[in-house]
Amino acid sequence: MTATTPKADGAFTAIVQSYVAAAANEMRATLVRTAFNPVIYEVLDFGISIYDARLDLIGEAPGLTFFLGANDYSVRQVLGYLGTENLEPGDIVISNYPYWNGAHVSDATLLAPVFDPERGDLVSVLVVRAHWMDLGAKDPGYVLDSTDMHQEGLVFPATKIYRRGKANPEIIDIIRFNSRMPDLVIGDLHAQVAALRTGERRMHEILAKFGRDDFEAAVAGMHAHGEAATRAALADLPKGSWTASDILDDDGIGTDPVHMQVRVTITDEVFEVDFDGSAPATKGPVNMPFGATLAMCKVLFKSLTTPEEPSNAGQMRALSIKAEPGTLFHAVYPAPTFTLWTGIVAVELVLKALAQAMPDRLAASSGGDVPGFMMLGVHPDTGEMFAISNNDPVGWGGAPGHDGSNALIHLSESIVRSTSTEIMETRTTMLMERVEVTPDSGGPGRFRGGLGLTRDIRFLTDGEFLTVIKKTKSAPWGLAGGADSLPNRIVLFPGTAQERAVSTQRVPVKAGDRVRVMSAGGGGYGPASERPRSAIEADLAEGYVTPQGARRDYGHE
Repeated sequence: MTATTPKADGAFTAIVQSYVAAAANEMRATLVRTAFNPVIYEVLDFGISIYDARLDLIGEAPGLTFFLGANDYSVRQVLGYLGTENLEPGDIVISNYPYWNGAHVSDATLLAPVFDPERGDLVSVLVVRAHWMDLGAKDPGYVLDSTDMHQEGLVFPATKIYRRGKANPEIIDIIRFNSRMPDLVIGDLHAQVAALRTGERRMHEILAKFGRDDFEAAVAGMHAHGEAATRAALADLPKGSWTASDILDDDGIGTDPVHMQVRVTITDEVFEVDFDGSAPATKGPVNMPFGATLAMCKVLFKSLTTPEEPSNAGQMRALSIKAEPGTLFHAVYPAPTFTLWTGIVAVELVLKALAQAMPDRLAASSGGDVPGFMMLGVHPDTGEMFAISNNDPVGWGGAPGHDGSNALIHLSESIVRSTSTEIMETRTTMLMERVEVTPDSGGPGRFRGGLGLTRDIRFLTDGEFLTVIKKTKSAPWGLAGGADSLPNRIVLFPGTAQERAVSTQRVPVKAGDRVRVMSAGGGGYGPASERPRSAIEADLAEGYVTPQGARRDYGHE
């Protein structure tokens, strides 16, 4: 369908927007069905986005929220370097340069242009980002103690891995020969390519159905509506400026805490997040590429303004983020960036500042981190190397009107899932001896914080165990008089002479060794003295609170 006057009414715009969203979701289904790596098809550690010719977001599929926001930054940096004029039909570009990609080296971003078949010019760019398990870093799995980017794996700035529809075998061989798990990595590469090709077909169908002029009119309508809806929501937020601070456990090299600080300012025109006062860039790999910092703030901003609407670039025009280059939240070459848990902890930092202004609209802190772990080894059934990771759920904070949820994935990760017990036990040699909610782990309050998990793991063969966690030295905060919760805790070799608590560490394990992972609960909301007796008794009956905890925290006899 073509028209001399482009359609720009709301109904038509919504129809086109739905078609774009459907294209992104079909790309997602293709990726999930064809990926080799459980972190993609099981955990959903990916981000899929669609952009117009100006590289403004017009659609995305559900995935890791930080990836989706980072794609916005990455597509501009990568194609700014390569030049859109150097793209041709059928090209696919790979980039994982962290300062452009807004993530660590293992998060491989593939971009594909879509050209108008009739006019021959660029009409859209598709992006699929996913986590690859190994790209030749100094250590397999997660790199926990790198001191510069070059220790973290093979880097591609903006490299054509497909030219005019044909794979570049030399580039694919470089990837294959630089990975300890080449079959998994090449399989995931092909899955991302399949997702991009699916998106290309669907975008061509959208152009054929609606015509170029009407399509572009609808895109302009999406962005205009997104901006208008966001500014209307912004007008309803309190105005002022609020600060908060917190710490990371360490930078992976030393043991000193790393200071984080933020100031959030809201006016009628802008929502500004300023990380001035945070630590300078660290020696270890907890530094945030600026694209990752932008992505984190976008997640929070959208959750406060247009949480129910499909995402597009117009919604972010009122957002401003400041972080000086060379600091914790704006890494520059060659600062190490692999352990991006900083952004997870910092989500709660920004919310801590905002909670001062709107305690009636926000919950207390969730568990404040994603307690991550991984086992590496050689599987006795296959003789091949394995590396499987998991991010455990935490308790969510109590909120105005209800208790926090128990054992959910951290709020920064959207629909991302924990790795299932079945996958971990069949693909590694870990045995899950216990997985249960932890009594008394939620912060006391009128509305109790949700509970974290206790997980006991026994190893059936020798290997390596990695813990990735950055908030054990400070507790998740309560709100409106609610109490803090128990912090995250990982205990190596419990019940033995070698028992010790750790945060982020790589440790050899032997068959028969055990580890305990205890994720944090959420903070409480409102004074504990105001919690109804019936709610305390229900908690006792469910085992959420122990009799000792009820006496200590609520004075309940």
